[in-house]
Amino acid sequence: MSARALLSAPCAPSCRPDSGANVIAAHPGLSTPPRSSRHCRGPLRAQGGRVQGEAQRPVTRLCAAQAEAKAASGQVKEEYIEVVLNKPLGLRFTRGADGGVYVTVSDPKLGETDERIEVGDKVMQVSASFGDDVWDAKNFGQVMFAIRTRNGGVFIKVKRMFGDVSQIENIPADNGWKRERNAGNVGSAVREQQRKNYAAKQELGQERLALFNTALGKFGKNDMEGALIDFENVVAMEPRKYIGDNFARYTDIYPVAQYNVACCYSALNQMEAGLEALESALSSGFDDFDKVRSDSNLAALRKDEGFTLLVNKYDEPIINENAVRVLKNLFSFGGAKDED
Repeated sequence: MSARALLSAPCAPSCRPDSGANVIAAHPGLSTPPRSSRHCRGPLRAQGGRVQGEAQRPVTRLCAAQAEAKAASGQVKEEYIEVVLNKPLGLRFTRGADGGVYVTVSDPKLGETDERIEVGDKVMQVSASFGDDVWDAKNFGQVMFAIRTRNGGVFIKVKRMFGDVSQIENIPADNGWKRERNAGNVGSAVREQQRKNYAAKQELGQERLALFNTALGKFGKNDMEGALIDFENVVAMEPRKYIGDNFARYTDIYPVAQYNVACCYSALNQMEAGLEALESALSSGFDDFDKVRSDSNLAALRKDEGFTLLVNKYDEPIINENAVRVLKNLFSFGGAKDED
């Protein structure tokens, strides 16, 4: 019996980045955090690991080269692994250079996984949010949405890549420019690669901004699932090992997109996923705590007992609630003392 057959039936975001004239007009009630805020200077974090984070175990360019050589010679046949895993998963994923979804971590210490799944393997299918349907893995956002909103076992079908990590390591097809650079020369190959890198970075940035604006539009139309998938993709497009001009470790758009992901999950009553996204926003530097505590888009999330603990972890309130309770008991403010 295949793993798929084992599946059983399951028992306007508030912010936008400061991106200049290229950003569409904000939906009524949405705010724009100023670029001068410290929201991009938060510490490095792990989103249960970072969902689109670095691979846990070392991967080398040699593995990729060997896998490519085997594929070219016809030695590697396409192989797939189908599993049903219970949450929390011991797998972490990232968006590959081709837009696909790839495994970056497979660690039983984090949750349930399968020893056959390796870093670099590509996700081909995933179980739908509910029921026995299985979705083709079209993009990172869709896969994350399916996994996080799923109740019960999660079906995942991956294509084995046999150590080829070129899609998640962005390994250029031609490494001649690197040999030239390492030799101390800045010749035509190096300059051409620099030009390509810059052009690709600019193109990806524009694509990312357009996707962010599309997500805002969907949120404004109350298409929460569509908005959520797009915002998750915006998050996944964060440049790896990013360092800004002000030494920021995250782009301006990243913490805002994470915050909007939290708003979407709150609207969908997905508390665990919402708190996870909110912590990702706060840990990456989102610091509009007045908004976090009052935003109507987070109303459902604020009812969860973990909300106050999470927010206070990053922004201790001016008034200590425990101290207020002690004073009330001592001086009988607001009513009689508690009986023994």
